[in-house]
Formats: sequence, structure tokens, C-alpha cells
Amino acid sequence: MARDLDVIAIGNAIVDMIVSSDDDFLTDVNIQKGAMELVDSKRARFLEERMVSPTVTCGGSAANTIVGLSNLGAKCGFIGKVKNDGAGKQFKRSMEGLNITFETPPNMEGEPTAKCLIFVTPDAQRSMNTFLGASTELQPSDISKDFIDRSKILYLEGYLWDPPNAKKAFLEAIKMAKASDTKVALSLSDAFCVDRYRSEFLDLVRTHVDILFGNETELLSLYQTEDLNEATALVKNDCEIVAVTRDSRGSIVIENRLAFEIAAQKIDTVIDTTGAGDLYASGFLYGMTREMDIQQCGRLGGLAATSIITQFGARPEESLKPLIDRVAVPN
Repeated sequence: MARDLDVIAIGNAIVDMIVSSDDDFLTDVNIQKGAMELVDSKRARFLEERMVSPTVTCGGSAANTIVGLSNLGAKCGFIGKVKNDGAGKQFKRSMEGLNITFETPPNMEGEPTAKCLIFVTPDAQRSMNTFLGASTELQPSDISKDFIDRSKILYLEGYLWDPPNAKKAFLEAIKMAKASDTKVALSLSDAFCVDRYRSEFLDLVRTHVDILFGNETELLSLYQTEDLNEATALVKNDCEIVAVTRDSRGSIVIENRLAFEIAAQKIDTVIDTTGAGDLYASGFLYGMTREMDIQQCGRLGGLAATSIITQFGARPEESLKPLIDRVAVPN
């Protein structure tokens, strides 16, 4: 089958609600600053009631990455579970409106479509409180081998390892990808997620993952060390291609055990770091599908991440395509 798609992502289909906040509010409502916490429906309602005029967008880590890829000009698909409710229909319209193939059938019953309640403090740190809702009901039967066969890269978010049904779908997708020589990319997603599933993630990285994304904290957690040099030395042995983001210090990219430091782009004001890692993956994966070298992929990832943190929310407000001209693209 012809590979007419560049990247297919599997992730939580979430509607994001974003508001500005301050440290005192986070303390008052017992939110851990800068982290992603899974919440139940009662906690989600409690926090949503305290949001004043939130910005509402369609989100989810892997979905944000796919949106960034599509914005850059890649052909993409997405697999994720919503309910046939207002939020679910909004999510589907949003993806299809961006020319992203989204064919996962919605649930007709059960939990509502997932929501992520995001509080952004003046230092641009975001604290995410995620009610997974219908996204936990992603099933292996929702994964189409024909769909995965069409893609060059399958991108998976570590958050999917939390819901048992989604975890099974995750593993089924990897099996299909390996059978069709589709590259498997994994985002570690969150240090707390890594803490919960360290041994399982290490096994995935060593046996199934071709391209690994994580920030510095996540990589240190994965290898249970406080020394980044030690962590990068270890991951070199476990995965062929690795991208480690380091906020304002840029990133480290690794291919075939060779590591390169990529400098960060300087900007005047950071508005919101929501989606920075997701958009870094967008730029990096776009570069890979266009056969850029590893350093070009890292630079484009950094440019995409820098672009998103100068606005509110994780979906690009302007075209990212001009960023491609800022890295040397081979003919």
C-alpha cells in the first residue's frame, strides 16, 4: 500500500480549557504547579466552575503534534476516542477542518469527551488537570492496520499508558507498525507518567521505539539519575533517534549514538508554554519525513516550539511553513 500519510498519531482526544491564574490560586485549590494530574469527573467539575472565561480549544498532546505537522504541510491522521456529544463533535470538526484524517467512531454511551483544565501562571508555566473521560475507552478494535500501513511514522503519547484499554490499543498499533515497517515514535509525555511506568517504558524504548521524545526531567526519571550526561549515555544504547528538550537551553538530539546540542531561539516574552514539547515534535517529525539531517530536525523542532510559546494555547495561530525556510532543506 502506498504511504500517502506522513504521520499518524494515537492519543487522548481532549478539549482544552485554558485560563490565566496565579500561584495563590493553585495553592488554594491544591494544584501542583507545572504538572499534569489526572482528575475524576467531580474534581473536573470543581475546577471548571472556578474558571473565568476560559479559552476553549481542541487538544491532547499527540493531537497538538499532529495539528502542528499539518500546519507545516504534512499529511496526517489521528486516532483517538470521543463521545458523540457536543465536545466530541467539536473535536472531530476541528481535526477535519485542518485536513487531518480522523475516522475513529465515537462512543454513543458512557463517559463524556475528555477535558483538560489548564491554569497558566505569569511565569508561563502551565498546570494541567485532565479528565480522560471517553478517551479511556479507545480499544484495539479502533486501530486499523490499513490506516497505519499508509503512514511513514506512527506517533504515540505516553499518557495513553494510563487507561488499560488504550494501553492495549497502543500495543496493537505498535505490532501493526512493526509488521509494515512504519517507524514508531514515542513521547514520554510527563515525568510523573514515567515514574508510574518506568520499567514498561524502558522495555518499549529498547524493543519497539525508533524515535524517542522527552524533556530533560523525563529522561532523568526514565534512567533514575540526576546526571543528564549519564542519562544521554544510557539512552544512546537503547534507541536510535532521540530528542531531549531543555526549555530555554535548547535541545539535545541523538542519532546512531552521535549527540548534537541545538541552541534555543531567543525570544523577548514567553506567554504560555502549553504545547511547547508537542510542537517541538511537530517540527522534528516533519524534518524526518522530508529527510532532513538530525540537526536540521532539531532546529525545526526548536523553531516550532519557540513559535507556540509566544501565544496562548497549543494550536498555532499562524502558519509555521515560513520556519522551514530557516533550516537548510535538502533538494
